[in-house]
Amino acid sequence: MSYAERHTVSVTTIADGSATAYSEVITGRIHSMTYTKTDFTDGVDFTITLEATGQTVWTQSNVNATATVAPRIATTDTAGVASLYAAAGEPVEDYLVAAEDRVKIVIAAGGDTKTGTFTIIVA
Repeated sequence: MSYAERHTVSVTTIADGSATAYSEVITGRIHSMTYTKTDFTDGVDFTITLEATGQTVWTQSNVNATATVAPRIATTDTAGVASLYAAAGEPVEDYLVAAEDRVKIVIAAGGDTKTGTFTIIVA
């Protein structure tokens, strides 16, 4: 039986509005990630990746409110060719998996000494 884990990371910016924070080490499929606005300045920018692999989890600019995403990655065949839905040519996507890795959260334009929280659901 599988179970889900919740990992919460509180991030506080420095005077220039930037910050870098890390989750605990996680292993599993990243089902969703939620940014909960506390008092980051409107227009905050996120660049969120897996630390070891650099794989993108969530990148968004000019965020003004609490938001949730369900990150997925495009799949490929064994030759490295993108797997596509035939009718529309859209990529086939699957869960992003972390293997004993940390989620790295980089903030820009967050305001002087402001805070936001990120919740990662992994199963």
